[in-house]
Amino acid sequence: MQPAPPALQELAHRLRSLRELTWPGKRLTQATLAKAFSAETKVAPATLSTWESLTAPKLPPADRINAYARFFATPRSVEEGLLPLGSLTEPEQAAYRELEAELLGLHSAARKPAASEAVAIRRSWHFSDEGPATLVCAQLPKDDTGSFADPTDPNYTELLSYADLDALVELHGHIRAENPRMNVFFKTVPNVVTDDLTGHVILLGGIIWNEITKRLFELTNLPVRQVADSSISSGEIFVANIAGKDRQFFPKWQDSSKQASLLQDVGLLARVPNPLNSSRTLTICNGIHSRGVFGAVRSLTDLRLRVSNEEYIATSFKSSEYFVILTRVQVIDGKTMTPDFKIPDTVLHRWPEDASR
Repeated sequence: MQPAPPALQELAHRLRSLRELTWPGKRLTQATLAKAFSAETKVAPATLSTWESLTAPKLPPADRINAYARFFATPRSVEEGLLPLGSLTEPEQAAYRELEAELLGLHSAARKPAASEAVAIRRSWHFSDEGPATLVCAQLPKDDTGSFADPTDPNYTELLSYADLDALVELHGHIRAENPRMNVFFKTVPNVVTDDLTGHVILLGGIIWNEITKRLFELTNLPVRQVADSSISSGEIFVANIAGKDRQFFPKWQDSSKQASLLQDVGLLARVPNPLNSSRTLTICNGIHSRGVFGAVRSLTDLRLRVSNEEYIATSFKSSEYFVILTRVQVIDGKTMTPDFKIPDTVLHRWPEDASR
């Protein structure tokens, strides 16, 4: 069977996640949703099933996109059914407009034939087994946290002790959405136990505060390593062996002090077999700084770029489901930009090196 185009599969997955994950405490079946939609134009539950299929999805009519956006703009839909747009409150209408724009964008992309349709479908954060998956973060040194990260403080907030918190929040939510029936945990290094390392393991951040990342780097024998460099005090650079020679990859700064105004970081995205359980995966999202870590994560979670980047991976690594990518991560006005792997010179190095360009 010819695989569905990536954009159509992306739309199907989004429609399914809306139904299953928007209101976790409410059991919303395809039959329930079909009954609500049928108040305007009759539709069968089996038809909704084809729109949400993760293996052979069908493209829904554009008017059904409007119905999805209206229904999921407000939890009142569960009890009251599909509401007319005019009966939505201002916040609900704002939610409707945002969701409709997102879904119409996916619908439009799914309608366009592309050469990439013959490329194998990739959803890097969907795991076809029972898992579990564990995200491992470094724990910030006490000198780098405030009083709220102190367990003795009455306003103690555990997450304030996590490094790369932006990347953690972004990725944990995405993996949960991609794998709604899988246990997905996040832990700092001191709280990791043996069993956490034999499922799907996702390492966030570099080696300086994360001994587990350092050890798994060594066990996987990656073709890229991270080392300290005297010219940078704020992180560790990447070094890759290319054509028998070590090549170093540095960030770029606006000023010569290399202490402020970071313009460009380097991110690492790697997917390899878990060296402690070959039936599961090890994924590393790393960077010289936190900007690089967040950029590596966003490359496969950003709504506007993840399909394109998944296509790049599928095309570049046809002979292998495992890969290593070093990428530029631009920082503009203090904001981390998602790398677009298809833009020339964004990907600095990739392995396997014999992958076709």
